[in-house]
Amino acid sequence: MSAPLSIAFSPCPNDTFVFHALAHGLVPGAPALDVTYADVDVTNTAALDGRFDLVKVSYAALPWLLDSYELLPCGGALGRGCGPLLLTAGRTDVSGATVAVPGDRTTAYLLFRLWAQQSGQVPGRIEVVPFHEIMPGVAQGRFDAGLVIHEARFTYPRYGLTSLVDLGEWWESDTGLPIPLGAILAKRGAVDPGAATEWVRASVRAAWADPAASRDYVLAHAQEMEPDVVDQHIKLYVNEFTEELGEAGHAAARALLTRAAAAGLVPAVTL
Repeated sequence: MSAPLSIAFSPCPNDTFVFHALAHGLVPGAPALDVTYADVDVTNTAALDGRFDLVKVSYAALPWLLDSYELLPCGGALGRGCGPLLLTAGRTDVSGATVAVPGDRTTAYLLFRLWAQQSGQVPGRIEVVPFHEIMPGVAQGRFDAGLVIHEARFTYPRYGLTSLVDLGEWWESDTGLPIPLGAILAKRGAVDPGAATEWVRASVRAAWADPAASRDYVLAHAQEMEPDVVDQHIKLYVNEFTEELGEAGHAAARALLTRAAAAGLVPAVTL
């Protein structure tokens, strides 16, 4: 038997839902997998070293990774109405502020930088902190503002915080395109991208065909997320773009990275 392929994705409900069948040997013809669960800021960095055969990363990290990895047209996270939020405890301008972000090569932070340039609200300092510390940190005054993603869209009012800007709404109104958040990459020379696409797509379809099959697995990795928040999370982030990136998905990724390169925020890259 050949050695398992290494794969890394987050413990968030959208990823565990999508990859349940593949990770549990339920996709016919797919290889065994050695799974690592890690937040996207960790996988963005680990992928630089070619540490995984398949890996979920931020679209914002692609300019540093496409020499070693190929983008798969499925399994990622894109959509509408699912963008990052910039939260404050009442502050209405982040000029000169200290802003907590979940990673320096996350799509959330790249969207924030593009918005800050356009709006003229340039922060004074950026702090990269673990995602779970951002909302408490803003509520406690450690940070003036915080950039949040995923389930925080549903839970931030519990911390007494307000959304200064929905960066997804800003992006969609400015471009008319979906928000390109997370991408699945296959390591060049280690994984056949065509085969990997079929494995991942089959796993997505299996998840939709029998959502209950992955329920225990998803909840086990959802940390302290309530079941109703888990359901909202999956509904928002697992959508038609997860099965097939399509022309609109590719256009969104190109637009993000082209704009960011023009702004001097990332190296130029061709998708």
